[in-house]
Amino acid sequence: MTRQHTGLLGGLLAVVVAAAFIALGVWQLQRMHEKQALLSQLPPDRSQARSLPQAAQDPAALQWVHDRLEFLPATVLLDNQLRDGRAGLKVYQAARAGGTVVLVDLGWLPLSPDRRLPAITALQGRIEVQGLWAPAPAAGLALGPAVGGTAQPRVWLATRLDPAAIGEHLALPGLAAQVLRLDPASPLGHARDLELLPNTLPPSRHLGYAVQWFALAAAVLVIAAVLAWRRRRGR
Repeated sequence: MTRQHTGLLGGLLAVVVAAAFIALGVWQLQRMHEKQALLSQLPPDRSQARSLPQAAQDPAALQWVHDRLEFLPATVLLDNQLRDGRAGLKVYQAARAGGTVVLVDLGWLPLSPDRRLPAITALQGRIEVQGLWAPAPAAGLALGPAVGGTAQPRVWLATRLDPAAIGEHLALPGLAAQVLRLDPASPLGHARDLELLPNTLPPSRHLGYAVQWFALAAAVLVIAAVLAWRRRRGR
């Protein structure tokens, strides 16, 4: 292979690498804008709470829900959830009202050092609840199956909250992409809050990562241009 061909391949590789870095930067900017849009939303006053089927008609909006839900015998434990610096699990139980099925965020439980799962007692029957209709926690990189079984009946362990995959695995057709975050004032469930971006990066961090990816792309192109210029001078 001639030096000219080597230079062309090197330049092409630099363009491909720079394009990949730019794509990652654009993705980080998209995540930043998505989270900024979420944080900019103010849910209506609790007195304007809607039923679960009504909230499902406007899935993109933060809404207070006040309804009587039928809790189903299906509990999902979301792994790797931090609270006050402690490792634990988020507990979600499926519930429905009318034709709408949703995962209800019942709160956080600590996980022992040996990673033994806590004993789960599912809610039963129809219960009046109030909570915030909100997006499910960000799934991040989808590596491996989203959900798997545990030694406890009707309890599953999830590495990420993927409502579509969970709905298929648990035979819950039409499971909402959003979750219902139970009011912290409710005596039901476990420790919880209504933080909109738990266990995830704030918008400012996404902006910082985007700048880093764009800077790397620029550096690759500058280095490739300098090397090409030197080769031309050498010839």
